[in-house]
Amino acid sequence: MIHQVKTKIFTLTAAACLLAGQLLMAQNKPKAMTEEDYYEIKTLSIPSDIKLEVGGVAPIPDGRVAVCTRRGEVWMIENPYQIGGTVPHYTLFASGLHEALGLAYKDGSLYCTQRGELTKLTDTDADGKADLYECVATWPLSGNYHEYSYGPVFDKNGDMYLTFNVAWVGYGEGKLAKWRGWLVKVRKDGSLEPIATGLRSPAGFNINAAGDILFGENQGDWVGSGRITHLEKGDFAGNAGGLYWTKEPDSPLKLTREDLPDNGEPMYEAAKKVKQLKLPAVWFPHALMGISTADMLEDVTDGKFGPFEGQYFVLDQGQSKAMRMVLEKVNGKYQGACFPFRDGFQSGTIRARWGNDGSMFVGMTSRGWGSTGKDLYGLQRLVWNGRLPFEMKTILAKPDGFEIEFTQPISKQAAENLSSYELKSFTYKYHHNYGSPIINQENCPLKGVIVSEDRLKVRLVVDNLRKGYIHQVTASGIVNEEGQPLLHDFGFYTLNDIPSGELAKLPAKSANSNSAKDVKKAVKVTEVKASPNAPVDTKQVMALLKKHACTSCHAADSKVVGPAFAEVAKRKYTNEQILELVYNPKPENWPDFATEMASMTHVPKGDVLKIAAWINSLGKKAKPDTEKLLNRD
Repeated sequence: MIHQVKTKIFTLTAAACLLAGQLLMAQNKPKAMTEEDYYEIKTLSIPSDIKLEVGGVAPIPDGRVAVCTRRGEVWMIENPYQIGGTVPHYTLFASGLHEALGLAYKDGSLYCTQRGELTKLTDTDADGKADLYECVATWPLSGNYHEYSYGPVFDKNGDMYLTFNVAWVGYGEGKLAKWRGWLVKVRKDGSLEPIATGLRSPAGFNINAAGDILFGENQGDWVGSGRITHLEKGDFAGNAGGLYWTKEPDSPLKLTREDLPDNGEPMYEAAKKVKQLKLPAVWFPHALMGISTADMLEDVTDGKFGPFEGQYFVLDQGQSKAMRMVLEKVNGKYQGACFPFRDGFQSGTIRARWGNDGSMFVGMTSRGWGSTGKDLYGLQRLVWNGRLPFEMKTILAKPDGFEIEFTQPISKQAAENLSSYELKSFTYKYHHNYGSPIINQENCPLKGVIVSEDRLKVRLVVDNLRKGYIHQVTASGIVNEEGQPLLHDFGFYTLNDIPSGELAKLPAKSANSNSAKDVKKAVKVTEVKASPNAPVDTKQVMALLKKHACTSCHAADSKVVGPAFAEVAKRKYTNEQILELVYNPKPENWPDFATEMASMTHVPKGDVLKIAAWINSLGKKAKPDTEKLLNRD
């Protein structure tokens, strides 16, 4: 009897110790971090009578910030950094302009790009308002709404560059007005020097520290997905709209529309036939990263904005966010990777400039274009708080795979486990149609991993590398020394060329290595099976919506870039009809939305059917609080 009592006491004590240990482990488990734990968005207040639909932002050396708007105004903002907690003060600096979508400051004057004119604005009497409006350059217009003009961007010699949208008449047309779809340089006499064409909607471009011009492109005709391209004189970036003007005597290339292949082959293959066709340095996969690439900034803040000096931050207007890009040159040509960075801006992010303190001013507008940000316009500042985020800092190409560098030392045990990674590659069609589905997706089996001694880098030895393809690198199993997972665990590397060099020497066998069967399983693209009569698992569907980036364009009950899921439910499509529309969208079904949906054939059929069943359930019963579930970390 005594023995039995002692056994029970011992059992209870052991259970208590086990429970205490579990509680201690739970307490010591690292907190899941979010983007706002490192980068804070500070909103500048805007007077209610000012419609600040931002088209351009220009910080002034004296601490003020100038902003131009789509309504043709330029506002000068005092105390934009809100020092001392006081609100910014707005003064109307200039007005009467025509859809101003670019602004730059140089030598005491502002240079503003209107729809058809580059204008120099100067305050000659120091009263805080421009009293001298000087026409620097002009260009023709047809009146088509899509003929947006951007810039200027100054190079190190003080020369200015502009970019011009093609008109929109079903498919982009450049022939309605001269130099539409071109990058041009403004000569000293105000005339335009054509530099490169093939641009569709170049809302953001940048001249980097090396003096190279990079421009961001939006998905559309001839453009399968958003992308960043390095432009040199005589380049053709892919969109046929501007080729009408290659017949002009000062055109730096003579390519014509008839010279282009239009069979839906990958752009890499088309470039073998068209020597002037410039491949993108980095693709931004549609919906997986962004949907409407806008402005970009090179980090030249000397560490004031975090650990990404020399990298680039790329805005996306439709998804109201900033992404991150790292470039390298392989065999003399740019290529590189993109990563998520910071979302949650109040409106469509279109313009970004560095403030005097190393923070990022972000100007926004959504009218007519749509965005995940709820407001029609806004001006916010993105500020690094000094904490070091745990991220993949870079992905670089190697002769037999990739090298990932991290911002913090990683767990060697996790890093050596092949199942911590997943790699696959895909590309897009190059054709005159609007956008493209993902095509030719294949797995890239991982053969081995080498961890650097300082545990800041891993070398991935990979099979099935393909030139011209986008390689998705996911490292969901990686943790730092404290067991903290990556803030963002995936990136997309555009592999235009494979560098030469020494191949990695893998150890004969690692204790943490997986068998070939395990490797194949780790990189297999899985499909969730769906029975037509299965009950809807809302939490599982929420996970699928986030996994496949559906929430980048859609919300449960509100219009974003695309229609609300509840509105789709009202159409009473069958699950199979929704599947067909996901794979083969019909923009004509939703004429009130400016952004066409891309084909999402890469999403497994079973996953789409589960999402479709959930969408249809919204019209049959009281809806759960899906908005909270969609936005939950």
